[in-house]
Amino acid sequence: MVRFNLVMLCLSVLLCVVNALNTDGVTLLSLQKHWTFVPPSINLSWNASDSTPCSWLGVQCDNNYNAISLNLSEHSISGLLGPEIGHLSHLQTLDLASNNFSGKIPPELGNCSLLQNLDLSYNSITGNIPDSLRNLHNLVSFSVRYNMLTGQIPEFLFQLQHLEDLFLNRNSLTGSIPMNVGNGTQILMLYLDGNQLSGGIPPSIGNCSKLVELYLDYNQLHRVLPESLNNLHSVVRLSLSNNRLEGTIPLFGSSICKSLQYLDLRHIPSSLGQLRELSILRIENNHLSGQIPSEIGNCRSLQQLMLNNNEFEGEIPSEFGKLSQLQDLRLHVNHLTGGIPELHVYYNNLSGEEPSELAELKQLKNLTLYHNQFSGVIPQSLGINSSLEVLDISYNNFTGNIPPNICFGQQLVRLILSSNQFQGGIPPDIGRCTTLVRLRLDGKNFTGPLPHFTSNSSLTFVDLSKNNINGAIPSCLGNCTNLTNVILSHNNLFGIIPFELGNLVNLQTLNLSHKKLVGPLPPELSNCKKMQYFDAGFNSLNGSFPSSLRTWTGLTTLNLRDNHFTGGIPTFLSEYEGLSDLHLGGNYFGGQIPRSIGELHNLLYLLNLSANELTGEIPPEIGKLKSLQSLDISLNNLTGKIEVLEDLSSLTELNISYNSFSGSLPDTLVNLLHSSPLSFMGLPGLCIRCLPSNCSKSNSLKPCDERNSTHKKGLSKIKVVLIALGSTLLVTFLLLGLVYRLHYKQHVKIFPEQRSSTFLKKVMKVTQNLNDRHIIGRGAHGVIYKVEFDQDNVFVIKKFPFSDNNDQITSMTTEIKTTAMIRHRNLVRIKKFWLRKDCGLILYKYMENGSLHDVLHEKYPPPPLEWNVRYKIAVGIAHGLEYLHHDCHPFIVHRDIKPKNILLDSDMEPHIADFGIARLLDHSSSLQSFFVPGTVGYIAPENAYAAMISTKSDVYSYGVLLLELISRKKVLDDPLFVEGTDLVEWITFTWEKTKGIDGIVDSGLEEELLASNLKEEVEQMLLMALRCTKKHPSERPTMREVV
Repeated sequence: MVRFNLVMLCLSVLLCVVNALNTDGVTLLSLQKHWTFVPPSINLSWNASDSTPCSWLGVQCDNNYNAISLNLSEHSISGLLGPEIGHLSHLQTLDLASNNFSGKIPPELGNCSLLQNLDLSYNSITGNIPDSLRNLHNLVSFSVRYNMLTGQIPEFLFQLQHLEDLFLNRNSLTGSIPMNVGNGTQILMLYLDGNQLSGGIPPSIGNCSKLVELYLDYNQLHRVLPESLNNLHSVVRLSLSNNRLEGTIPLFGSSICKSLQYLDLRHIPSSLGQLRELSILRIENNHLSGQIPSEIGNCRSLQQLMLNNNEFEGEIPSEFGKLSQLQDLRLHVNHLTGGIPELHVYYNNLSGEEPSELAELKQLKNLTLYHNQFSGVIPQSLGINSSLEVLDISYNNFTGNIPPNICFGQQLVRLILSSNQFQGGIPPDIGRCTTLVRLRLDGKNFTGPLPHFTSNSSLTFVDLSKNNINGAIPSCLGNCTNLTNVILSHNNLFGIIPFELGNLVNLQTLNLSHKKLVGPLPPELSNCKKMQYFDAGFNSLNGSFPSSLRTWTGLTTLNLRDNHFTGGIPTFLSEYEGLSDLHLGGNYFGGQIPRSIGELHNLLYLLNLSANELTGEIPPEIGKLKSLQSLDISLNNLTGKIEVLEDLSSLTELNISYNSFSGSLPDTLVNLLHSSPLSFMGLPGLCIRCLPSNCSKSNSLKPCDERNSTHKKGLSKIKVVLIALGSTLLVTFLLLGLVYRLHYKQHVKIFPEQRSSTFLKKVMKVTQNLNDRHIIGRGAHGVIYKVEFDQDNVFVIKKFPFSDNNDQITSMTTEIKTTAMIRHRNLVRIKKFWLRKDCGLILYKYMENGSLHDVLHEKYPPPPLEWNVRYKIAVGIAHGLEYLHHDCHPFIVHRDIKPKNILLDSDMEPHIADFGIARLLDHSSSLQSFFVPGTVGYIAPENAYAAMISTKSDVYSYGVLLLELISRKKVLDDPLFVEGTDLVEWITFTWEKTKGIDGIVDSGLEEELLASNLKEEVEQMLLMALRCTKKHPSERPTMREVV
């Protein structure tokens, strides 16, 4: 017995040894004890019962199960970095960046002598850089940027022979740059900016010949720049601004630094022109004076040249015309005078009116101002005194009339005035401008007739679309025989299409849609054999499609939609071998669908034959259109079966409604039925083969009757019993269903119009059964249609998928109840609601100004948005969220606050929309039990790795939205952002760097802020936004505190 006990004891000890966590695992758990906040993802992963930590989150091991990498960046960990870190003796990478670590760097970290990459950046670490780190002989990259470190830069850092990247920027380091900085001969990137360093730049820095990026700006450096900077052969980015440096800048006098691409200084040396690779030159917001060196014109790679907000005098150098790569030129707020020989300032945020003196520039040839915010009236004498060749001022806010003598010098080649606020007619002078090659006046408010074009053999492109031009199309347009593109759509033109357009033998695009044209298509258009795009939709054209137009063999798009064309669909359309879009809907075409349509193998996107008088069956040849994505044959008199459609494997949209088809729906089309049931309405002869997943999701089609396939025989006794039993069960289920229905009605009775109603019929009539032409938006939870009864009764209707599945009924009912019972001026309110088997429909009031996203980012030209309007929007959203968070019981978390979900009414009052992702959160339920949706850029940090939902998530999103309101920059992918950063990081960095709003606030507000005392109000909103976007939820305010 004793021997047995000893054996069991040994086995127990052995099992304990086998299962025990190794040393590195124990060390990591000890480190975790110093952390005051640990995300659930780490708690779930770091399991003390494991034998090694090699499968833990953020940990990598070698073959001997030693931890060699610990990467827990961006996990919102709070607490201290404990001394136990020194026990991880095999560690090669330690990355704890972007957390909330505080305290000092433990000296024991110096024991990790194998470390190659050490990143503690973006934390709140204090104290000095410990001397023990001199033992990290293998260190390649060391980053402690954006902390609160103090003391001096240790000299030993530049004795680490393998060090390539050193990031000490954005701390509170003092003292001077170590004199032995030149020992760091392997250093590629040296960032010391944003500290309190003093003294001079050590001459030994010239020994760092491999340096690519050197940032010393925003310190207190002084003295003369060392000559040794000439030795920085490889430097690409150099920033020395915001110091007190003296003397000349010797490196520009040499031929060594020609690879320099980024330069941030306080003054301009004349030898700057030798920097042929320089792409960014920023010296804005200084007190520089004198003339702008003409040598800048030699920097042929310049893309950004920012000289604004200085005291420069004299003329703009004519050499600027050589800067062919220039995308961003800022010269505003200076004392510049003189002429402008050639000016390109497109794609900026420049504003204000054009000076009348512009018309006096006799040598001005090219004036390009497009995509800015210029306003006012163009000098009416422009063109009289100049030899103007190019005028492109599109996408601005210019008003008034086009100068009447714009082509007086008869040298104008390009006139592009698109998308402004012009009024009045088009000057006759434009029609007589024989040198004109390209004319674009599209997109605004021009009225009156089209100009009469003389025989202009140079004119190739004319776009006058989207105006209020009236009258007939002048026949003399046919004299401009080199025209390749004529776009006259969306005007009030009437009359016939002049046969003289047939003279345009080079014509490739002719768009005459959305007008009041009548009569037939002139056969003379057959001379336009190069035609590729023809659109005459939405007119009153009639007659048949001329057979002479078979000469358009290169046609890719043919649109005759909503006219009065008659006859049959021409069989010769199959000769348009390149046709990818064919739209013949809304006419009076009769007869059968020609079999030849099946030969259009390149028909990729659209085939629309809807709302005609077509008869017969679908030809089997249509099944050859394997690449077709959208097919609409609705509202005809087609018959027969539709099995041929199952061969169309690329279809994503199909509408066959209101025909006389028979038979069953092919199984391959069932998914299209579920996604768009209204496209299968009005088909009494068509049925669906019932499977468990089919019939419950559709009320558009009836189930197929399979009784005909049952042999009619006499009923045996067993069958009689079974029928009786089945009838009994049926009655029972009907009674249960009736009880359920009564119970269900009690739960949805707050919604009127559950069944089809007169109002719903009106909605369907106005929207043509929710036709795609009425779509104004698509969201994650449905499609949005505009419903316009008259000028005073405009609504939107959201259609979302729905089935009679019990879980979905409960979910959607809860969602609608939650939204419908809320009453607040800053929340979108439901007007009506219909619940169907196949879909749900919710009616809202239409918001005239669209979404905040549209106003901020999508409308061109961008509409002006004064500060008082932005403030009103910010306050309104805050009040709406406060109501959801604090006045609803239980409270509601929106979970997807973003500009697209903020709708603006006619008074620019904001209304929070889209509660499709909202959930009622009972105070007694777990706040961690929900999946967290949202939009990238607006999601709170704690929701990026775990489903921890709370009102503080909305607060974070609201803070991001405030930053967007202030800066008018998108939350992601702005050109100013460094790769991998977003709006929050960029503004946080800029604010901490400058403690001012000048580089942050939307340039459209600059004049308003200069002329008022609103700057302090903007700063207060910015500070509130930064509080709302704190990484840790506990540091953010509540919405009640915000209000």
